[in-house]
Formats: sequence, C-alpha cells, structure tokens
Amino acid sequence: MSRPIFEVIATSAQDAVAAAAGGADRLELAGDMAADGLTPSVEEFARIRSAVHIPLRVMLRDGDGFLPRDLGALAETAQALRAEGAEEFVLGFLTPQGAVDLDAVRTVLTAIDGCSWTFHRALDNAADREAVRAAIDGLPGLDTVLTAGSPAGVADGLDVLAAEAKRAGQPGYGPKILVGGGLKSQHVRGLLAQGIDGFHVGGMVRSGGWDTPVDTGLVQEWRRLVDSEAHAAA
Repeated sequence: MSRPIFEVIATSAQDAVAAAAGGADRLELAGDMAADGLTPSVEEFARIRSAVHIPLRVMLRDGDGFLPRDLGALAETAQALRAEGAEEFVLGFLTPQGAVDLDAVRTVLTAIDGCSWTFHRALDNAADREAVRAAIDGLPGLDTVLTAGSPAGVADGLDVLAAEAKRAGQPGYGPKILVGGGLKSQHVRGLLAQGIDGFHVGGMVRSGGWDTPVDTGLVQEWRRLVDSEAHAAA
C-alpha cells in the first residue's frame, strides 16, 4: 500500500498554512461551513494559493443541499477560479429525486476542462448510490469519490465502505475512495485493513469547531496516526 492521502478542509490562508505545516497532503478549500461548505471566493483562493505549495481542491457548491442554486453563475465562478490557477475541484449535484444531475455536472466540467476532481458526499445522499457511481463512471477528470458510506457519517457507513472497497476497479468503482464525514481516529485501522487509504478531516483538526482555525498540532497527530497505522498494516 502506498502512503495514504491525508486531506484537510481549509477555509482561509491561515488554515492552509497550519494544515500544510502539520503534514496534510492536500487541502479541500471551502467557505461557509455552516452550509456544509460552499465555493470560496476567487480572492480567498488566490491568498491560499500564494500561502502554500500543496495541491488544492476547490469546492464548487452554491447552496444548502446538492441542487445547484444558479448553475450559470457557478460555472462562471469555476472559470474564474481556473483562470486564477485552480487545477483541482470538488463537486457533485443531485436532482430533487436524489439521482445524479449529470447535466449540471457536465456544465461545470466544461468550465474546468482538463482538471482533476472529486465527486463529493452527494453520493451519500443519493437515492441509489450504485446508480450514481454507474452514471459518473468515466467522466473526464474524475479520480476520487469523497464518501462516508452513509448520510449519517462514517460510523454508520463502515459496511458500505468495505463493500465498495472490495469492488475497486470494477465499472463505477475506479475512482479512489476518500473517506470523510464524521471520520474519527478509531476508524482508520479498520478502513486501512479494507484497502482504503484516503482520509479527509475538517472539524477534527480544530480545537473548538468550525469557529476556530486549523490546529497544526492536531493535523500532526492525524498524520502520525494515519502513517503509523498504514505501516502496521503493510
């Protein structure tokens, strides 16, 4: 098993610097975590990009839930972020019925042509997650699926995550699994045992919730945990 990917949510340049110093491999950039993470401003992206030198995946989401509020405006923002230097993104849209909204996904992908991207936890909130995986299979640039295995979080999704890990490489199961959404330290060993080596945290590396900045020490603790458990599992 290669070294696990450890991704941290950053909402500011201060967060980004702290996460990078603590050993994060990659950052997910988002704003307004009270709404579960919306697209950051182009200006904030530029500040973060100037502050750190690790990969940045930028959230493309403009409202609560997984229905785009203004798809045209979101695509324009994506283009502006791309022009500012963004090369990786995070997105995912559902219809009111809980199916993947492929038209919306493709509209945004046109704006970020050539970029790598993650399909986020819209998967966990879909009516049929297997149908979503089949529908997004082969979309250009898709290399990662962020999932907890359940809308309720990782603790309730462990069996789903294990089952999907076993299907790695099958149609619909090519993208790397990145586990996030209620991920706790005690989950890491079991997930690694299933062959899952992507971990994503946000609130767990902040000492007082989303109103406090990323804590470098907590990031370091997670980095050491992930690496030591991966070494033990090797």
